[in-house]
Amino acid sequence: MRLPYRHPLSIRSIREDDLPGIMAVEVDAYPFPWSEGLFRDCLAAGYDGWLVHERGDVVAYAIVMRVIDEAHLLNLCVAPHWQGQGIGRALIEWLKKQLSGAGAVSLWLEVRESNTVAQTLYEHSGFMRVGERKGYYPAGGGRENAHVMSLTLPVAD
Repeated sequence: MRLPYRHPLSIRSIREDDLPGIMAVEVDAYPFPWSEGLFRDCLAAGYDGWLVHERGDVVAYAIVMRVIDEAHLLNLCVAPHWQGQGIGRALIEWLKKQLSGAGAVSLWLEVRESNTVAQTLYEHSGFMRVGERKGYYPAGGGRENAHVMSLTLPVAD
């Protein structure tokens, strides 16, 4: 599959052998990264995992849990040196089509209160802030709140 983007990027399901590359990006991108075990658990539980790559190099990835007609975006990350090029927005648009086609009617996520770049990306992609989770994320010296955001997905064609 191709991602709607100006570079020759491809997207496919995450495989177990992708985890070392994903972990390198995760550790580079976040002060409190997911563990490899958490990624393995998500894949073992049957969550959707997608990898955006350029000739095998990790560009971005997403982990989504689907339950009945709702989807929850658990992790979306663009490699730091690829950020600011529209890849996050293209991946979200691709996810919206995939999830809608699979019968989901809404997409939910949490985002760090301090991550204004991600909040802007999500708002520009149609997400609305619908709530807050106090102390949701680990943070230096304590916990950080999360904004809960939601998006109504388009009806599949």
